[in-house]
Amino acid sequence: MVKITDVARRAGVSPSTVSYALSGKRPISDATRLRVQAAVRELGYRADGGGRGAAGHRSKVLALAVPMRSGVHVPVVTQFAVSVVTAARAHDHDVLMLTQGEGEEGIGRVADTRLADGVIVMDVQLQDSRLPLLRAGSLPSVLIGVPAEPDGLTCVDLDFRAAGELCVDHLARLGHRVVALVGSPPEVYVRRTAFARRLVEGFTAAADRHRLTSAVHPCGAGRDAARAIAERLVRELPALTGVVVHNEPLIDPLIDAFERLGLSVPGDLSLTAVCPSPVAASARVPVTSVAVPSAELGTRAVHLLVRKLSGLPVPGTTLLPPRLTERASTVPRGTA
Repeated sequence: MVKITDVARRAGVSPSTVSYALSGKRPISDATRLRVQAAVRELGYRADGGGRGAAGHRSKVLALAVPMRSGVHVPVVTQFAVSVVTAARAHDHDVLMLTQGEGEEGIGRVADTRLADGVIVMDVQLQDSRLPLLRAGSLPSVLIGVPAEPDGLTCVDLDFRAAGELCVDHLARLGHRVVALVGSPPEVYVRRTAFARRLVEGFTAAADRHRLTSAVHPCGAGRDAARAIAERLVRELPALTGVVVHNEPLIDPLIDAFERLGLSVPGDLSLTAVCPSPVAASARVPVTSVAVPSAELGTRAVHLLVRKLSGLPVPGTTLLPPRLTERASTVPRGTA
């Protein structure tokens, strides 16, 4: 069967451009439209493909697009996937996982082959190459994440900007005046991953509002990376007393690294994190944290997608408010 990606290659355009040219949902130049139409005729492409819209057929399958790119923390992805599968089964749907970091090509193939009725998209970047195809509407979608321009999309996520602010507000309220963010791996920021960038925005905005000295440092995985970042922070910020971690595998390694440098948590450093609650609660020193509600986000994404498939209205963007749980890792400055 000829697919939309085959037409795109023949016409020298993206799959989303083919979709726009055929649907008329976005303005396309006459020259481009003619190339697409010629490719459609040459290849014998049928836009309906005998699909669900024409015949009322539903596959009862939802796709979950979660590219396993460098810097993605697999245990958290697994939590999201389990929540999506559980919620989908409650709606009598199975789940097809799309794990290759191939952008719009994977989603285009699902739309072409009608393997799934809709798709839930994770690891959303601020400028994401998959968005034009999703906006074209050939495959109903919900994003777990919010791009820079969410118009025309259905998105749900934790309010990561507010989460970054909440962590800094907590440290400032305890009297800490010099704070640092130990962030996600560098490649996550290079890809302009939305949740990571927004947390940095919130951290920085709150630090500026409280007139704190602050620094942001992406950090790779492993104990060597934790040791290197701890040494750098102590060297560059000798008055540091507050740390926010947005890189959950580093929580225990960072506590160990600071202790080797003679700094205890919470005696010398108060530490907060944005991570799943079980990770924070089970750390060597139970960590004050803003929870990443993976189960709720996955469930909400499925419910929104099922409503879309039923023709019911859904909100454009849903942001879950962050909630901070205090644990043993934060104390007033100079207390311990």
